[in-house]
Amino acid sequence: MVIKYQLLKKDPRSMARLGVITTPHSTFETPIFMPVGTQATVKTMSVEELEACNAKIILGNTYHLWCQPGNEIMAEAGGLHKFMRWNKSILTDSGGFQVFSLAKLRDIKEEGVTFKHHKSGKKLFLSPELAIKIQNDLGSDIMMCLDECPPYPATEEYLENSMHRTIRWAKRCYEANVNKETQGLFGIVQGGNIRRLREYCAQELTKIPFDGYAVGGLSVGEPKEIQNEVLSYTTPLLPEDKPRYLMGVGSPGAILDGVERGIDMFDCVLPTRIARHGTAMTSVGRKLLKNKEFERDFTPLDHECDCYCCKNYTRAYLHHLIKAEEILGQRLISIHNIHFLLKLMENIRKAIREDRFLEFKKEFYEKYGLNNSDKDF
Repeated sequence: MVIKYQLLKKDPRSMARLGVITTPHSTFETPIFMPVGTQATVKTMSVEELEACNAKIILGNTYHLWCQPGNEIMAEAGGLHKFMRWNKSILTDSGGFQVFSLAKLRDIKEEGVTFKHHKSGKKLFLSPELAIKIQNDLGSDIMMCLDECPPYPATEEYLENSMHRTIRWAKRCYEANVNKETQGLFGIVQGGNIRRLREYCAQELTKIPFDGYAVGGLSVGEPKEIQNEVLSYTTPLLPEDKPRYLMGVGSPGAILDGVERGIDMFDCVLPTRIARHGTAMTSVGRKLLKNKEFERDFTPLDHECDCYCCKNYTRAYLHHLIKAEEILGQRLISIHNIHFLLKLMENIRKAIREDRFLEFKKEFYEKYGLNNSDKDF
């Protein structure tokens, strides 16, 4: 296998686990959060800033990089790593989420998906084989199969048809990968909130020797109780000796709940997206920096944080930058939010190592102000 996973420790009172993943470009401990670099950049941040935040693996978006600058140019550049000067691991999604998010612009058939370009309206066609070809050109360490991410809610009939298509496409993706010795490939378990569909999908996908397995089709609007229930019965079906990835999840509460249910890898645009609107994740909950309460607050953004932003700038200054719509404010809060989540993952790993994960989760929930509600889940 290209992607090697070593299980280091299991939490005695939950499904949380500590592990190590080795890819062709880096080795890192899990559970891990992957900042999202949709278009070969984590928005507003340089690779040096990502490294300073201790990022070990980032995510790129196959659909957007296919549209601009194009996979041929990426191949000529020597792949995504060289193109963006990132020498650690990269995971690329397949474009499958765009099947969901661009629902009004696409048509799904057995052969693949016909899109309208989200800006130009130009017709595009993405098949499982082309999704892998693009990712082969990008040269990512971990590729994802093209899947269909169904909406929530959806009928059981729709979910079943979608799940079977995801399995058929997964087989085609595996066969299409021409770089099996240098690029790993993950399958994606679908099936909505129907247990028998999730179980069947996991059973069929684990017959294919993928390098890892993802749980897809969550974080699409369902209540957190449903997300947690699906994870509780899905992750035990996945091989213990391979990584488990929950796609599109990045709020602190959802990460902690996912780790408790055996998830190793997370990604989400959340930390940088909310930063661009002036919202920071802090050790005592979210702070909306444009609020007037911070106008004369000359203290650091988060007293417990040692990121570049917190060591150098005050809440009052960040308030001013956001109110003035200055890009620096968005950059500084993005740096902080990415650092915050990566530090959270470090503390989670430490807690698992010390057999106190559930205590850590309870303390974090209370301090962050989650209280088991949907707020910031």
